Amino acid sequence: MRFFVSGCAGFVGSNLTDRLLADGHEVVGYDNFSTGRASFLCNASQSDRFALVTGDLLDTERLTKSMVGAEFVFHLAANADVRFGTDHPRKDLEQNTIATMNVLEGMRANRVSRIAFSSTGSIYAEAPSFPTPECSPLPVQTSLYGASKLAAECFIEAFCEGFGMQSFIFRFVSILGERYTHGHVFDFYRQLRTHPEYLQVLGNGLQRKSYLYVQDCIDAMLLAIESAPGKVNIYNLGTDEYCNVNDSISWICGRLGLTPELRYAGGDRGWIGDNPFIFLDCGSIRSLGWRPRLSIREAVTRTVDFLSQNPAITEQA
Repeated sequence: MRFFVSGCAGFVGSNLTDRLLADGHEVVGYDNFSTGRASFLCNASQSDRFALVTGDLLDTERLTKSMVGAEFVFHLAANADVRFGTDHPRKDLEQNTIATMNVLEGMRANRVSRIAFSSTGSIYAEAPSFPTPECSPLPVQTSLYGASKLAAECFIEAFCEGFGMQSFIFRFVSILGERYTHGHVFDFYRQLRTHPEYLQVLGNGLQRKSYLYVQDCIDAMLLAIESAPGKVNIYNLGTDEYCNVNDSISWICGRLGLTPELRYAGGDRGWIGDNPFIFLDCGSIRSLGWRPRLSIREAVTRTVDFLSQNPAITEQA
C-alpha cells in the first residue's frame, strides 16, 4: 500500500514511517522540519520505497500534489506545544485545525478515502469520569491545543459524512520512547544534565498522568486500520494505569543515579490548561486484541536510556 505520512520526521511519525517501510509498504513523507529532525529519517532515506517532500501543510498546492497516488493518509503533523499555547494562540488554529482541513481537501482532490489522525486525550479537559471513555461528554475546553484538535476531529467526521471517507481518530495520552523530544520527561532529563543537584518542578508533583510507549502506540494504530470497519472509528490509546509526576521523577532520578533537591512551583497544575488528571478508558482498542507491551515505568526508563545514548537530542532542543 502507498501511505502518505504528515509529520514523518517527528517523534511518532518517523517511528511509524520506519514500521510501514519494514512491513513492505511505500511511504511519501511530508514535513516542514519545524520540529521534525532529518536524523530521524536516516533509516527511511535508505529505502527506495520512501519519498520525502519538504513542505508545510499550509501550502495547499504542494500538499495536494504530494498526495498523488496515495491510498491512505496518516496525519500526524501538529503543533504539540500545549504549555505555551497562550503565547501564540493562532498557532494551534493554523497548524492543527486549518492544516487538517488542508489535508482533507488534498485527499478529496486525489480521491483518497481513508485517514488516521493523531488526536489527544486533552480534548477531555477536566473530564467528568475516570477512566474516561470515548463517549464521555466533552466539557469546556481548557487548552488551545485541545480545542484545535477537537475542531480537527469535527472536520474529519464531517468529511466522512459528506464525502464518503473513512477515519480512524486516535486520542493519545503522552507518548514516550525512542526519538522523544518534548514533554516533562525530556525537560526533567535536560535539567538534570545541566544541574544535577536540583530539579525545578511545575505544580506540586501530584498531577496524575498517563503515558504510552511509542511502539505500542503504533501497534494499536496499525491494528485498528486493519480491523475497524466503521465510517468514523475513535479510539483512546493509553495504558490501564497512571502515575503522578513525583513517580516519574523518582524513576528518572533512579535511572540516572541522582538525588536532586526538588523545587516545586506549587499549585495543582503546571500551566494554564494543564489537566491535573488524565486517565483514559482503552477498552475499545483492547477489544480488537491490542495490549501494550511496556508499563509506564518501563516506557519512562527506556526514554531516559534513549536520551542518555543520544545527547545531541537534548542539545538541539
